[in-house]
Amino acid sequence: MNVGSIALAAVAGVFGGAMNALAGGGTFATLPALIALGLPANAANATSNVSLLPGAAVSAWGFRDELGPLGGVDVRVLAAITFVGGLAGSLLLVSTPTHLFDLLIPWLLLTAALVIAFGPRAAAALHSVVTIGPRALVVGQALLGIYGGYFGGGVGMMLTATYGLLANITPRALFAPRTLMLTVANGAAAIVFVSTGLVRWDAGVPMLIGAILGGWMGAKLGKRLSAAVVRGGTLAVTCVVTIVFFVRAYG
Repeated sequence: MNVGSIALAAVAGVFGGAMNALAGGGTFATLPALIALGLPANAANATSNVSLLPGAAVSAWGFRDELGPLGGVDVRVLAAITFVGGLAGSLLLVSTPTHLFDLLIPWLLLTAALVIAFGPRAAAALHSVVTIGPRALVVGQALLGIYGGYFGGGVGMMLTATYGLLANITPRALFAPRTLMLTVANGAAAIVFVSTGLVRWDAGVPMLIGAILGGWMGAKLGKRLSAAVVRGGTLAVTCVVTIVFFVRAYG
């Protein structure tokens, strides 16, 4: 890691942290940068996860007073399910060969991009005709915990869309549990990634510092930018990155 590489990791962290603070999708900034620095796809995903974790943890702490039962299920139960799912997903990533993960990444990014683009609308449309109960919530939480541990891109939006199907839950009430579950899934994955040596700290430390700064800047900027501008910018980045990874894997 030379000075230029360290700077690239830090700047990508700033953008990733800001994107997560504004609308989610920070992985779309950090993952490409780490792969451009020469990290294998698995190590890049693990390093990205750990680098973005502190910002998510700070956000979760800020929402701690708003936590309560969700859809009739104790939030501590959901957190435990998410933690186990995050461990399972991260172990699955560790066992995935790098060449196979290279082929999977574009599809994972496409899934995340579609959720960012259409997740809120789809959830709102479904909510008008169907709602889910505690059992469906538990199953959905387990699956999203696994996804969050394995990849995590767009999982915040996926959680929002899932919680949006619960009865008598306002959009504002989703912020606290979504942020907590995202942090728990990433935290569980970080334990596995760090213990297995999959994290590249020479790139991860400057990216982590940048992400903390980006998260703070994003929170400030979010108060000035319109929701349409934030959403449009996020979608533009996700679409471009997804196309680049498809060309990289299959071009």
